Amino acid sequence: MTAPTAPEETLALRCSGRVVGRYVHRPALAPRLSPRPYLHPVRTLGGVAVTELMPADHLHHLGAGLAVPDVDGRNFWGGRTFVAGRGPTELDNHGEQRHTRFVERDDDGFVAELAWSAGGRELLRERRTVTAAPLGPAAWALSFAFTLTNTSGADLSLGSPATNGRAGAGYGGFFWRAPKEAEPPAVRTGDGEGTEAVHGRRADWLALAGRDFTLVFAGATDATRGDPWFVRTREYPGVGSALAWSGRLPLPPGADLTRQVVTAVVDGSAAMRSAAELAQLAHAAVAAAPAGGHRSADPSGDPHD
Repeated sequence: MTAPTAPEETLALRCSGRVVGRYVHRPALAPRLSPRPYLHPVRTLGGVAVTELMPADHLHHLGAGLAVPDVDGRNFWGGRTFVAGRGPTELDNHGEQRHTRFVERDDDGFVAELAWSAGGRELLRERRTVTAAPLGPAAWALSFAFTLTNTSGADLSLGSPATNGRAGAGYGGFFWRAPKEAEPPAVRTGDGEGTEAVHGRRADWLALAGRDFTLVFAGATDATRGDPWFVRTREYPGVGSALAWSGRLPLPPGADLTRQVVTAVVDGSAAMRSAAELAQLAHAAVAAAPAGGHRSADPSGDPHD
């Protein structure tokens, strides 16, 4: 007899008095999907959904969140693993990001701790900070910041299909799966337009526009701005900030890795024309209300809530 699946646990994220997202911190997911907390649905202030969950083309795409396909050979992305000489291969190597507690939480965000484990061994601890801030009557900003700490007691490194031999597939890190529409979304940075012009390139900001929404992603730190953008539009609409694009990223025992991406979530597609300004406004709005500095402590006091 199959054991019953525990119900999912979620937390509402609010901005300007509206629920603009839900954080699923204890999801009910199969091991093959590399179970992990995620944000879905994320919506514009006008109610347009701008994330997609478990689409048919990639069941392991889970809204907006953090996923890494190769942590010392363990898959924290979900689905198949790219193996040199074999291509995408089904392996029993999936890891799990487990929510351990909320350090602080409020209507407009939270600070959480997570444990990254695979094969019965903890590899990483994460401190994740998510904040929502208003930008105006038709836009708001979402900040997603994380620090990964190597708690394994041994040298680790982060990789991607690209570092394992699949050219152009350097994904892994912050990743946002957008809804698939009849036409591919438009994409641009300050340096070019179209997927070929932005994929694998570094840029302070990147804008993705669907039929009724625009997302403007911006690296909020020098380290984050140094990571190339991973972009898909034709196969599916997705944007990520790539941690290991062309080479493995080493993480010695006890070492930390910190990144922060701020995303302007905007009603309408005309905002592409003011994407650079939106990126600056989003960064300023989040900086003016830093997560953690004004939040109430988790009322449960339970480190494993």
